[in-house]
Amino acid sequence: MDIRVMRLRLAPICAIAIVIACQPPAPAAGPSPVMTRAVLRNSIDSLVADPMFRNANWGILIVEPTTGDTLYSRSAGKLFMPASNEKLLIGSTAFAQLGTAYRFTTTFLSSGPITNGVLGGDLIVVGRGDPSVSDAMMGGDAMKPLRVAADSLYALGIREISGSLVKGGNAFPDTTIGNWDWSSETYAVDELFFNQGSARVTAFGGDRTGDPVKLRSAPARTMPTIVNEVVTSDTPPAGVAAGGGRGGGGRGGRGGGGARSGAVRATFDMRGPLPVVHLTGWVAPHDSITTQIPLRDPASAWLQAFAEALADRGIVLHGSIVRTPDAVITNQKQLFVLLSPTLGEIFPPFFKPSQNQIGEILLRTLGLERAGIGSADSGVKVVERQMAAWGIDTAAVVVRDGSGLSRHDYVTPEAIVKILDTMRKRPDFKIFYDALPIGGVDGTIASRMRGTPAQGNVHAKTGTVDRSHALSGYVTTTDGKMLLFSFQANNYTVPNTQVERVQDWIAAQLAGAPFLKR
Repeated sequence: MDIRVMRLRLAPICAIAIVIACQPPAPAAGPSPVMTRAVLRNSIDSLVADPMFRNANWGILIVEPTTGDTLYSRSAGKLFMPASNEKLLIGSTAFAQLGTAYRFTTTFLSSGPITNGVLGGDLIVVGRGDPSVSDAMMGGDAMKPLRVAADSLYALGIREISGSLVKGGNAFPDTTIGNWDWSSETYAVDELFFNQGSARVTAFGGDRTGDPVKLRSAPARTMPTIVNEVVTSDTPPAGVAAGGGRGGGGRGGRGGGGARSGAVRATFDMRGPLPVVHLTGWVAPHDSITTQIPLRDPASAWLQAFAEALADRGIVLHGSIVRTPDAVITNQKQLFVLLSPTLGEIFPPFFKPSQNQIGEILLRTLGLERAGIGSADSGVKVVERQMAAWGIDTAAVVVRDGSGLSRHDYVTPEAIVKILDTMRKRPDFKIFYDALPIGGVDGTIASRMRGTPAQGNVHAKTGTVDRSHALSGYVTTTDGKMLLFSFQANNYTVPNTQVERVQDWIAAQLAGAPFLKR
């Protein structure tokens, strides 16, 4: 039987901006016409010495790489918790070890022959972490690659599957939860990974109090499995909060009715063969409320969504969905392989919105491809070896995860700048550079640096967890010199916007001046 290989390309991706509850300070004024290195140093020293930062630690390094000149350095050799700046370590290692042409594979196997349109056995799906099966990467339609796979089965003459739909292989043997505390379980990853680990469920209130509430799920209509205990009510039932909010891992959002539109809470029952979500709460008559539901068993979610795609294509599945096979399946025959977009195409939706699960998948993929074990610990060793090969002091990097969610990740500004410089010298640098958020334009800095020389100029990765705020990347001076910078702030107690004010001011000064002479 011929083996079919399909490739999926990314649809255009909309820029994603962070919405900040408190308005940031007004954009910084243009650079001083008499800016020199001494003036820059004194200005930065003054900003970080502000009494509001008296309990904070700042690490700052600004370098002109072609000459090796250091424009500013402050605690650049000290370790800082980088938050999502950790993704620079993982991403750069993936560039070096996997290459921008790398594609994730999902392999479809049969355990029996195809006779008269019937696959006489199980359909087995072997994933290796493809992160692109998502609304964000498929033009708002996460079901697209699953429909492509269903179409391929149909083209092979398959109209029925007598057995079950089975998850095969164990590319990522770790727990689906990363190396963080269990409050971050909404970021689960697995070899089969659907819609970045999230589903949207909209509850529609009836005509009057007491009427049934209808639910609509997306991007898959039939997944997750939900027990609906949401009620139509003009007012919150006893013991139910009045406003939308987060509970049990579900993120409640308001519909069109304002503050009284409703609130929905999700809890999870993981004891059966497939997860069950219990939704409780209320929604006002003629109103709706949408809740983001984390998919805590990513492989089950993928298989359930694919079962829907099979049914839509007219392929009947007689068996069940089996996430973990009870026995080793023998005599498997490969039907076809589904290929993801290239790693180069995946990087913008990784870096720009700072997508955590892609970082975790890349870490495990590095371990799988370069050490033979798709575990986080195996991936960490690959990253550490790559950092050492680039001449980065082993004491300058402590890698715990792939996303930066861990509060046990540490890195020095010097190490970050070394990574940026190493990437700058690569022939595929433009792919890396363009994938980073752009000041005032897109990604996590879309709303920052607007109206300053840094807008459209700075390409940089942000990082934010509690008491940690980072910005590291590239800025080009008015005379065409590309500068490398890393701004790290830890252990502050002011709002993040105050840290951003300092970071953005420095970036604007660098972007709006010629290369600073001594």
